[in-house]
Amino acid sequence: MLLGTLVVIAVWIAAGAAMVAMAGPFTPSGRYVDIGGRKMRLVCAGPPAGDRPTVWMEAGAFGLAADFAAIQQKLTAKGIRSCAYDRAGMGWSDPGPKPRDSEAIVGDLEKLIAASGERGPFILMGHSMAGLHTRLFAARNPDKVAGLVLIEATTPEQIDSPGTQKFLGAFSGISRVAAVSAMLGTTRALYWTAGDRIGLPPQGSAEKRHAYVSGRHARTAYEEVENWPRSAAEAKAAAPYDSKWPVAVIVADRGEGDRPGDPRRVPEQGSKAGTFEAVAGASHTTILGLTYGDSAVRAVEFVLAHLAPAD
Repeated sequence: MLLGTLVVIAVWIAAGAAMVAMAGPFTPSGRYVDIGGRKMRLVCAGPPAGDRPTVWMEAGAFGLAADFAAIQQKLTAKGIRSCAYDRAGMGWSDPGPKPRDSEAIVGDLEKLIAASGERGPFILMGHSMAGLHTRLFAARNPDKVAGLVLIEATTPEQIDSPGTQKFLGAFSGISRVAAVSAMLGTTRALYWTAGDRIGLPPQGSAEKRHAYVSGRHARTAYEEVENWPRSAAEAKAAAPYDSKWPVAVIVADRGEGDRPGDPRRVPEQGSKAGTFEAVAGASHTTILGLTYGDSAVRAVEFVLAHLAPAD
């Protein structure tokens, strides 16, 4: 029985490797920026920003620049510049310092922005777990922030709730399994069926599928998830968002998203110019895709229309 199981696993892994190989040669989009002996992949789209701020995007757990491919395409069509990137050890970026908490992630982001040539202040766009990173970055770099778009974004105020703690325990376990599976090569057989659960344009979808079967990507993502409580504590200790920054909060409408007491709405409710949208039909992932990504565009347009006058 053991031998038979091993044979089945070996065949599964071989079949997955063949599927990935059949996809053919692949070149990720964007460019590589040296941040001091390490390189990070940066994907910017749209015309030069001019007088309008560029949208700078931070992906959620297991995410990378490709997560925003649909939204970047939509923003470009509106003449709005945007930049997304792969965090250290994720996608096609070199590994970075540990632990992989918000302090390390924001430190890398500060170096990347400085080396990228992109001029701030920016509209920060964060999805899911990235809400912790945007909070810390904004506190450390208020001069680099013009406004925020938070999509299904975690806030440090959520971390102590029993529901969040239960979710974290379950998600950590799932992330560990995903990391081991990817490192063993067992996820490759799902390359075509499970890699893109967002609904991305072809290039972004291919990048997402490659990341899905990458052992290094999954291992780093698990390390980030394991440090989620630490990141939440770092974000919670940081200064809250400045009330002068316009803030748009977007969630998937599950019938509970419009509750005024929802902790995800704290940034919007603390802003002098805040807006909220619960997107019917969207999920935590598809809210970033081609079908529902227009909500993010509307949010960016709201922030642009409500920018505080320059000091």
